Amino acid sequence: MSVQGSEGHVAIAQGAAAASLGGVSKTFGRGEHAVLAIDNVTLDVGFGEFLCLVGASGCGKSTILNLVAGLENPTSGTVEVRGGRTALMFQDAALFPWLTVGRNIELALRLRGVERRHWGETRDALLDLAHLSGLAHKRPHELSGGMRQRAALARSLAQQAEILLMDEPFGALDAMTRDRLHDELERLWRDTGLSVVFVTHNVREAVRLGDRVILLSSSPGRIAEEFFVDIPRPRRIDSPEVSALAARITDSLRFESA
Repeated sequence: MSVQGSEGHVAIAQGAAAASLGGVSKTFGRGEHAVLAIDNVTLDVGFGEFLCLVGASGCGKSTILNLVAGLENPTSGTVEVRGGRTALMFQDAALFPWLTVGRNIELALRLRGVERRHWGETRDALLDLAHLSGLAHKRPHELSGGMRQRAALARSLAQQAEILLMDEPFGALDAMTRDRLHDELERLWRDTGLSVVFVTHNVREAVRLGDRVILLSSSPGRIAEEFFVDIPRPRRIDSPEVSALAARITDSLRFESA
């Protein structure tokens, strides 16, 4: 998939990136009310990479996710997705409350065009992958916040997503639940080979999870710095190595937000 802005161009979809932004700017509104959300952002997401975006509120992190998901078009520049289907997860699990967990997953399978006779087997396999076996009959309100987010992950995988876009998915959870979900997400990412773009305000979370952390400047959003996370996995969010790199990124974040 390739999307062009009014001043951009369509490039041939060849390369080693699952998704690419080339010189992308995005403006909302017109005239004196126009707001430049991101400005001249060039960014590649590698196949199988876990990429984290951090920055102050309003720096365009969610805009980048929406552009990759195809929910927004760039004002200028190019957005290319070569890595397959995208799925977008939010802080709220956004499960349909009147459907059971199993039916939520089956709906994604139906929309994908999977034959009905395969729904049960695929649903149960996805629930098992998300460590939710035996909970297909539960409704979302019967699950804990962490379980709802795991169910949302299973539904994303039901869409045959190969690029998972996550907009602060664990921001509303307590620290213990969030830590367990870090482990679950890392396991799913490793087992499935997904490319992940993960937005967070929590710098330690970004270092705990990411192969690479991109720091965006305050409005308009531009790439300020890039940090490669050369810390062996599995990582702990409270480890000295994670803390040290998070402190460096936080110092840069404070400078960019000043």
